[in-house]
Amino acid sequence: MSVAVVGRSLRLSIGMLTALRVPAVLKVSPAVATGAMLLAPLAVLPLGALVGLVVWAGGRLDLPALALAFAALAVLAVGSRALHLDGLSDVADGLTSSYDRERSLAVMKSGTAGPAGVAALVLVLGAQAAALASSVSSGGEVRSAVVAGSAVCASRAALWITACTLAPPARPDGLGVTFTRRVPVVVTVVGWAGLAALAALVDPVRGPVSVAAAALVVAALTAHAVRRFGGVTGDVFGAGIELALAVLLVGLAGA
Repeated sequence: MSVAVVGRSLRLSIGMLTALRVPAVLKVSPAVATGAMLLAPLAVLPLGALVGLVVWAGGRLDLPALALAFAALAVLAVGSRALHLDGLSDVADGLTSSYDRERSLAVMKSGTAGPAGVAALVLVLGAQAAALASSVSSGGEVRSAVVAGSAVCASRAALWITACTLAPPARPDGLGVTFTRRVPVVVTVVGWAGLAALAALVDPVRGPVSVAAAALVVAALTAHAVRRFGGVTGDVFGAGIELALAVLLVGLAGA
């Protein structure tokens, strides 16, 4: 992969996954799309740093842990334009609306949040906030900030699973055509193994176990989406990221 392709891939990934303004990538080649998926954890480094800064500053000011956790998640939602939360809500509504594939896809595309979508947001955001609050309460400001920021970046590796070559697009148009089936399975496995090794620096047992659990949850979501929808969509990408973040934060809380 050339330097120019890496640069375009990084710009594309930042533009898709954050609210940061970067020069638009006008032509998305297969190589650029693949690179954008692979560079997702790196692309959100500014968001991870910002979340870590909020956690660190709030800890130094001795703010209530739960309020601080929700503030950090609010910053993350604004920084990502809440796209992943929208995906989580849409997937929950699609999975519970009907066993008919076309009906489920239509519900997901409508953009309105139903009862299942709202419940999914409350439960997943609640788990993220509770875990982050526990981490803030049980550890120092710096350690909590590093864990929170790292979890944000690592959760974007969910795209290595949802965009792997085993998961076809659910629709013949849209995000799926461009970004699905881009990441080779071996790259996905090696990448997540690398994350597990890095997580061992936080805790030699809970770190790798948390990463493995996050990967399994995203893989299960992807497999279920393929069975129910015939493939994955941009909403599944977002749902995978939010679920991965929840699992990582819960697993690493107090580690």
